[in-house]
Amino acid sequence: MQERDLRLNAGQTLPFVGLGTWKLDRAIVAATVVEAVRCGYRHFDCACDYGNEAEVGAGLRSAMEAGLCQREELWITSKLWNTYHRPENVRPALERSLCDLGLAYLDLYLIHFPIAMKFVPFDNRYPPEWFFDPHAAEPRMEPDPVPIRETWEAMQQVADAGLVRNIGVSNFGCSLLRDLLSYARVRPAVLQVELHPYLTQEKLLRFCRDEGIAVTGFSPLGALSYFSLGMATPDESVLATDSVREIAVRHGRTPAQIVLRWGVQRGTAIVPKTAQAQHLRENLAIFDFQLTESEMQTISKLNRNRRFNDPGEFCEKAFNRFFPIYE
Repeated sequence: MQERDLRLNAGQTLPFVGLGTWKLDRAIVAATVVEAVRCGYRHFDCACDYGNEAEVGAGLRSAMEAGLCQREELWITSKLWNTYHRPENVRPALERSLCDLGLAYLDLYLIHFPIAMKFVPFDNRYPPEWFFDPHAAEPRMEPDPVPIRETWEAMQQVADAGLVRNIGVSNFGCSLLRDLLSYARVRPAVLQVELHPYLTQEKLLRFCRDEGIAVTGFSPLGALSYFSLGMATPDESVLATDSVREIAVRHGRTPAQIVLRWGVQRGTAIVPKTAQAQHLRENLAIFDFQLTESEMQTISKLNRNRRFNDPGEFCEKAFNRFFPIYE
């Protein structure tokens, strides 16, 4: 059966299945992390913007103190937020994440979005989120024209300093990646993007394979994380499609396991989110069966190019600034 780890261009191995921590309630994060480690998770996907890195860190510390794992067994990812793209802010932002997580280094640090926004001092507000000044008469996000090249050079410096083992990007497309590769001294190890059967991104995956960039898919189950945000409707759930349900019955698995298996069988890492112990176990139990080529194609044909997490949509609605990045 398939290996459980994805080999990166620098030689390290990234566990195919990680626990996503976006939208995990701070009150239950630490306990969820401990339970995840107990279930076998070693890959945790974090970010400054999620607002719960201190709680993730508490959970990791509890798990290590209980002898459930050692630091060397873990893969911890975090992300540089939009307000910290200026080179002088990259290392302080990383060091804040390291402090909150209680770690000496990260396994992977990603530029969260190709969106640079005006700096918000740490003492003013952390995490800074999207508004430059939420108390303004008309609050809005405020872009800052920082070249990605300058940000990437600072990312390379924190890698040189041993604070991160790998660096990469999130929410980048082929054109931005191609430009980044033209000057990168340290090539991006990982691209993290939205990936699920309604957004298969075949060309982007092929480009990354050709360039030796590993891919992690966030929101691998599709619409579920977006119902509560009003960014998706229940009729957009891929888990309710007849084809996924039929394949699930055939294999004696849940629809979620089928969709997650499709993700890893494509060669992409995935970071599903859950706080339920049963789902934690189920999400890991996808390596003892395999989908047929016909089943893989059936699921891939569900593609609608439906992007749920699109700044070109939500920035204007929520943060009063039209800011497309994928067009």
